[in-house]
Amino acid sequence: MTRQDNFIYLTFALILLLLGTSLAQQFFDDAVPRLVQSTIIVTLLVAVWGVDSKDFVLRKTFIFPLAILVFSFFGAWLDDAGFDQLYLLLLLSFFVSSALRTAKQVLFTGDIDGNKILGAICLYLLMGLIWAVLYTLVQLSFPGSFTNISSDSAWFTLFPDFIYFSFVTITTLGFGDIAPLLPISRFLVYFEAIVGQFYLAILVASLVGSHMSNFGKNDNSAKQAKLSNTPTKKHPLNNN
Repeated sequence: MTRQDNFIYLTFALILLLLGTSLAQQFFDDAVPRLVQSTIIVTLLVAVWGVDSKDFVLRKTFIFPLAILVFSFFGAWLDDAGFDQLYLLLLLSFFVSSALRTAKQVLFTGDIDGNKILGAICLYLLMGLIWAVLYTLVQLSFPGSFTNISSDSAWFTLFPDFIYFSFVTITTLGFGDIAPLLPISRFLVYFEAIVGQFYLAILVASLVGSHMSNFGKNDNSAKQAKLSNTPTKKHPLNNN
């Protein structure tokens, strides 16, 4: 993978994550919760390797998926010991670092191509996943933070519901089947809606600004080429 095609792989990985959590919730019971964790691990590993391998940040952020992989391997014991919040914090840390890295490569970075457009979509999906993890942490820390959400469910049962709720919120659909009850959960909900709307505005401004900049450069290049190819007229007095 290179910087020219890394977001293609990340797009498929994020779609796999969203589809995997939905299928696990739809067709499996609580006896198969590790399927959700497996899709998360695949997503994180693909996201990490979706950049140049020589980059120092890659080596640095690889700590997060490695730690998550270890925690996932010992997941049964961790859940029984009550370390699910630590797992979610590691997950949140890597999602945030991936989102920051994606934003650095996508926004205001010169020419816009298909890979960067996919990167902008990936960033939007990562933002929704970040808030889904935050909602899950809030529900585990303060049971009863949301309506129509069980207060005694494990994190892997809550996470698919909060993925759905997060994307409903970030797109400002607001179906109302799940709603925040506590002040902290209400803050996260309206703040996600604000960030989602500002992201779309910034993204459009970035794309339009880059396009206009490229259009201006191409127009100037065309004018210079035309001037250089135009023959110079000689003065009649200079003719021999």
